[in-house]
Amino acid sequence: MKLKRVAQAKLPTTWGEFTMVGFEEIATGKDHIALVYGDISQNEPLLTRIHSECLTGDALFSLRCDCGFQLKAAMQQIVQAGKGVLLYHRQEGRNIGLLNKIRAYALQDQGLDTVEANLQLGFAADERDFTLCADMLYLLGVKQVRLLTNNPEKIRVLAEAGINIVERVALIVGENPNNQHYLATKALKMAHLLPHSNND
Repeated sequence: MKLKRVAQAKLPTTWGEFTMVGFEEIATGKDHIALVYGDISQNEPLLTRIHSECLTGDALFSLRCDCGFQLKAAMQQIVQAGKGVLLYHRQEGRNIGLLNKIRAYALQDQGLDTVEANLQLGFAADERDFTLCADMLYLLGVKQVRLLTNNPEKIRVLAEAGINIVERVALIVGENPNNQHYLATKALKMAHLLPHSNND
């Protein structure tokens, strides 16, 4: 187990009241949170979203990605389902950090795609550690999920960690002229399950 559960409190939102649960990485002290909606104590598949931190999309309304749109849609869908969990995975920029993300954006402005930009900076296409998310689910007592994702890597890592993925639920929102190339690159180079994989 890489995490410990630290604290929790109520979090009223536009869509409903969640319980915000804070976790700390034992080795590094870095923090992550889960937003829990409704009664998750029963052993049943819960609508669950792993949302990786994206300051530009989540807080600054960027149209370069689909992250902010996904965050809002996921919270809304969890409330509509009556119960569920959103894991806010604090690994900004696919875990290269905010400043390197800005550097990657600058390279994209020069014509590189999101994968090429990361590689140019000396990083892998995706540096995130989703095993932390499996730990959060275990600490919440969640063993079965309906995973709200387009990313097969999240499915693979959770399944290998022993989480039962009962269903994958697609989350296709936020496409616009500013992020079409970004989404197409995720489909073609990172195997994300997006419409672009069939028509680009």
